[in-house]
Amino acid sequence: MKKFFLVAMAILSLAPLALLSGCTKDDGTVYNLTYNNFFPATSLNSVLAEQWIQEIQDRSNGKVKIAYYPAGQLAAANKTYDGVVQGICDIGMSVLAYSPGVFPTSELIDYPHAYPNGYVATMVANDYYNQFKPAEFDNVHPLYFHAPGPYVVFTTKTPIRTMEDLKGKVIRATGVGTKIVQALGGQGYGGTQGETYELLSKGVVDGNFSTLESLKSYKQADVVKYITNSQAVGNTSMMFVVMNKEKWASLPANIQKIFTDVSKDFIKNHAEVWTYYDQSGIDYFNSLGDGREIITLSKAEQDKWVAAAVKPLIDAYTTDKTAKGLPAADYEKYINERVQYWSTRVPSAETIKNYVETEVTNWTPPAK
Repeated sequence: MKKFFLVAMAILSLAPLALLSGCTKDDGTVYNLTYNNFFPATSLNSVLAEQWIQEIQDRSNGKVKIAYYPAGQLAAANKTYDGVVQGICDIGMSVLAYSPGVFPTSELIDYPHAYPNGYVATMVANDYYNQFKPAEFDNVHPLYFHAPGPYVVFTTKTPIRTMEDLKGKVIRATGVGTKIVQALGGQGYGGTQGETYELLSKGVVDGNFSTLESLKSYKQADVVKYITNSQAVGNTSMMFVVMNKEKWASLPANIQKIFTDVSKDFIKNHAEVWTYYDQSGIDYFNSLGDGREIITLSKAEQDKWVAAAVKPLIDAYTTDKTAKGLPAADYEKYINERVQYWSTRVPSAETIKNYVETEVTNWTPPAK
């Protein structure tokens, strides 16, 4: 009897350890993964990716090791999603719009919804996915999403104060942005952000339809004289962080939980970085002086832009996707509700600035 008692007590003493480990036996396995990110290493979104990696490695006590490849070293930006599906990389960050036609439900996030900043766009993107869980992501395991603030109009020589001022102007734009520019009377011109400085400086284009962060990150403020705050028609670009589905399934439950928990934490981090980036772009633009101007459209003028460039786009999307069996009207209603909800919950500019400059801009990975 005494021997039985001692054995029973020994078993019970191990129970808390089993609970702490998520009932998953530690067999000494180390899970080696790869992470491909299209952002260059210097981008703050790239720094966040490295912090995300470090946090997962720390919380797993080294059982997860993630090799990081910024600047699309394993797969180009427009090949990252397919690269994750095919197992070329285990984890990938890129832009949904680089895989046209693949995300019919989620592409509505990119349409103009008067997002005031990247914080709101990021929060809405994650809410939207969690609400509808679109089947278009069934080939991967989504970890989280993020998105920049609204695209607005920059011009080099001509201030854009009315829709008529845009008529005939050649504006660099891509994706949904091209449709918006053309609906407003401008002429879209394809080109990457990396090419845009030269396009602007040589007069190949009259302006750019882009996020405010590109004013500083791509030095476009050096050659741009006017910003038109056209937020009411500004689209965004939903970005994903996803994992290969088979690789995800191979992880034990307690490791999966670490990925899920850390990813949830980092949604807010990206939201604040995007908002910080936009303010940094404005600050850099203003610091250059020399007659530079930020133009705010009147309410009547904003309404004209929305009528010309937003309503037709949303109506066309709704008609097309409804015909294909998707509840597009429900999608649109939900997005508008979440934009209103999050717009009243954005942290102060000071709070965001303190977080980014304290925790992100000067962060370096711990020594190995």
